[in-house]
Amino acid sequence: MKDLPDKIILFAFCFTAYLLWPEWSANVPPVIAAVIITGFLSYFNQEKVHALLTVTAAVWSIFLPGLTAFLPLLCYDLLFCQYQFFCLAALIPLFSMWKNAPLAVSGTITVLLAVSICFKYRAVVLAGLKRDYNDMRDTTKEIAMQLKQQNRDLMEKQDYEINIATLNERNRIAREIHDNVGHLLSSSILQVGALLAVNKDEKIRENLLVVKKTLDEAMNTIRISVHDLYDESIDLYAQVYELIQKFTFCKMDYDYGIKGNPNKKIKYAFIAIIRESLSNMIKHSNATLASITFREHPALYQLIISDNGTVKNFNAENGIGLKNITDRIHSLNGNINITTDNGFHIFISVPKEDSDQ
Repeated sequence: MKDLPDKIILFAFCFTAYLLWPEWSANVPPVIAAVIITGFLSYFNQEKVHALLTVTAAVWSIFLPGLTAFLPLLCYDLLFCQYQFFCLAALIPLFSMWKNAPLAVSGTITVLLAVSICFKYRAVVLAGLKRDYNDMRDTTKEIAMQLKQQNRDLMEKQDYEINIATLNERNRIAREIHDNVGHLLSSSILQVGALLAVNKDEKIRENLLVVKKTLDEAMNTIRISVHDLYDESIDLYAQVYELIQKFTFCKMDYDYGIKGNPNKKIKYAFIAIIRESLSNMIKHSNATLASITFREHPALYQLIISDNGTVKNFNAENGIGLKNITDRIHSLNGNINITTDNGFHIFISVPKEDSDQ
């Protein structure tokens, strides 16, 4: 339909040339035939069909001379195509027309042939330019999407590195407190204990007991803080990635979709569950592909462990490892579902609220 304006213009000019010769203008069938053939040329988009219809129109023009006036229109679709040389068949009725038709008619149709060629050339060039524009636009969009994805990846990598740096700094602070402040407090508690052992003055002993109690409380507080800092410094992604790096039994896909820092109970439970699952794969599975997937939802964390191994005579009650996994999940008020269709799959969900208590 994109060539419709050109065809309408050509049809108008051809019809004008048709009317210039009174012998033609009295016959309606050539006009109807031209309209029908043009409609078929527009409907079918195959070049072979265009060649067949154009040759057919040229042959009909020999027996229906008035159709010769519309040959510039009928040859339009075949120009600049693989089978464009079939347009030469139109020369046969044109030669016959040039011998008998008035000069005004033959000259007009000859000019219209040149106009038809120019119109089709312009249409082909415009189609090529449009195609190049669309290709360039698609390429630009694809590059923009790639750049956007790369920028997103860089931002995620930056956030991950910042998180790792934060966790490492917490770990360093925990070690510093444990090694320095904890050592000083331990020494102070021992010294106070030694003074209590050698001092017999009850008043001084009471004061020393108060100091020892204060130091003991400070030591307990620091011990709790150090443990909390150390627990927070454990990176679940890195710990699981390290386990996967050591797992050489089969190919492993790893998809970590948790943005935050889960509770220490969840992290320890997930690490232990994955360690147990990988051990079970090595002992009992013939899998060639396995996967570990983490997902974070508004109210829960999800862990999916899968492999493509064949499962025979599975009974969840018989395995100590599976029972330990189930007990860990139930202790966090979570749910576990094991399926053996097309491999071995463990689906685990743990609520955030209960796990954070």
